[in-house]
Amino acid sequence: MIRALNSAATGLKAQQTNLDIVSNNIANVNTVGYKKARAEFKDLAYDTVKSPSIGESSVNPETLQIGLGCEVSGTNRLFFQGSLNQTGNPFDMAIDGKGFFKVKDIDGSYKYTRDGSFKIDSEGRLVTSSGLPLEPEIIIPSDAKEVSISSSGTVSAVLSGDSNPSELGKIELSLFPNPSGLKALGSNIYEVSAASGEPADALPGLQGAGTIRQGYLEASNVEIVDEMVRMLSAQRAFEINSKAMEAADDMLRIVNNIKI
Repeated sequence: MIRALNSAATGLKAQQTNLDIVSNNIANVNTVGYKKARAEFKDLAYDTVKSPSIGESSVNPETLQIGLGCEVSGTNRLFFQGSLNQTGNPFDMAIDGKGFFKVKDIDGSYKYTRDGSFKIDSEGRLVTSSGLPLEPEIIIPSDAKEVSISSSGTVSAVLSGDSNPSELGKIELSLFPNPSGLKALGSNIYEVSAASGEPADALPGLQGAGTIRQGYLEASNVEIVDEMVRMLSAQRAFEINSKAMEAADDMLRIVNNIKI
């Protein structure tokens, strides 16, 4: 009976974590470049009550094992492409493919993002909404007109006194062996982890990195209907585990009240 209480308790905790993950997905349904996460479960250790045995006169091939519940083994972030929405902003960029924008953090380390809603800071650099500059650095002169970004990442603009566009720089993208292993830091930023592998830089349009779409942003890949189904499933599983705890508690109460 104690096993039943413990197993049901682990189920409650696992479904609570599952609901936490689903709720975060729903909260970020409108977050640019957000990639939804999914809880993955595993069963816990088993208590072997009886093992198979072979005697002189009989053979018992059966095993009696009682499981001790489950837990969330990890979160799998799904990096499939979100829809591309046109904004008309020349500094908005969407990656149509598997690559990531590389940005430089204040400590000099590199971080990565799918959020292409770039701005211009006081020095003319293209930066994220959090102020992290794009790497390699792209500087837009104050007199620049008609800024254009090609699908291959070339940034050009017509400067004051010129009639022809001048190249200002080239955007590079980064690829990972296992994007799901990236560590999410918040603010649409990821950093390298042992699970993600080391990044490989590539020009847009090459090595499967994807192309740049100027004037577009990648929407969140959260699908509300799927998340609602997962939320209801987690709620039902939580309720059933609570019922199992109540049943085990009632059975223990009966045993405690038996008078011999």
